[in-house]
Amino acid sequence: MAAIGYVNLDGNAEQAIEFYSEALSAIEVKKVKFGDIPQDPNYPMPENELTMIMESSIEFAGGKIMMSDILPSMKAVTGELVKGNNILISLVMDDKQKLEEYFTHLSVGGHVIMPLSDTTWSSCFGMLVDKFGVSWKFNSDADKFLDNVIANKQ
Repeated sequence: MAAIGYVNLDGNAEQAIEFYSEALSAIEVKKVKFGDIPQDPNYPMPENELTMIMESSIEFAGGKIMMSDILPSMKAVTGELVKGNNILISLVMDDKQKLEEYFTHLSVGGHVIMPLSDTTWSSCFGMLVDKFGVSWKFNSDADKFLDNVIANKQ
């Protein structure tokens, strides 16, 4: 079983899917809009919501991200979206060149919190918030660091 980052967006999931697919060199992209599924004629959805993303997944280099739009008609139930602290996605891989490539692509239009650098816990670590307000961590040796700390505690 894998943990998958899931991002809720405020009506711009379609653009986010395009951005992330390109930035992460997606292997497979799947998306379903609310209008793609049968509608209950007793409770028709507003026209503007039928084109919103109900569910999607982006697979890349052994990872997967899923996302959807929060429907305006459901915000009374789901609450308003709060950008930046609703999710953080952590990319952990030994391939530093690929990590740098993802960092560069995802930082376009966003804000770099910490540039990729050598730290005490990773030989390549960085953080950014992308143009959709999603926070990202990049780490080349997270597993090695965790294993070393755990081994030294015993």
